Amino acid sequence: MPDRPRESMSVREEIEYHPSFRGAGKCNMEISMWAHEETIETSAPPARVWQFLADIARWKEWNAGIERIEIHGPFVAGTSFTMQPPGQDALTSTLLEVTPNRSFSDETVVDETCVIVHHRLIPLGSGGTRIVYSTEISGPDATMIGPMVTSDFPDVLAALKRLVEDPSGE
Repeated sequence: MPDRPRESMSVREEIEYHPSFRGAGKCNMEISMWAHEETIETSAPPARVWQFLADIARWKEWNAGIERIEIHGPFVAGTSFTMQPPGQDALTSTLLEVTPNRSFSDETVVDETCVIVHHRLIPLGSGGTRIVYSTEISGPDATMIGPMVTSDFPDVLAALKRLVEDPSGE
């Protein structure tokens, strides 16, 4: 395990550290990799943020990049879900790691390209949460696909923040 807290680990370190994550995915992160991270802080506690993250059916409430989404089982490692961006073909992703109120990671493989998004909730001393989306993409087109996949993450995180901070939003 790295010499620093799990909250500050990179996605690669998290993959290597977390026992349910090791070997679970289909990605080969040794070839042509692209990485990106977005964060936002909210006054909402991690448990409140987790309510929304763990309810995949609600993701389209804050993510305009989702036209349709369906989970094929419980929100646990190994479960797949299908997500269709507006005007595009549906993609199937698999939950690689799920730690309630703390983190989850999902993997999407299309042809030779693999996208892993790791979602972390870091508790703040104020009682709020730092929400972190870390993305690693591998494959021959990783550097081209990366910016397309993550370009809306600032908007997605801002919309999630508004939703979790809204006392009327259940």
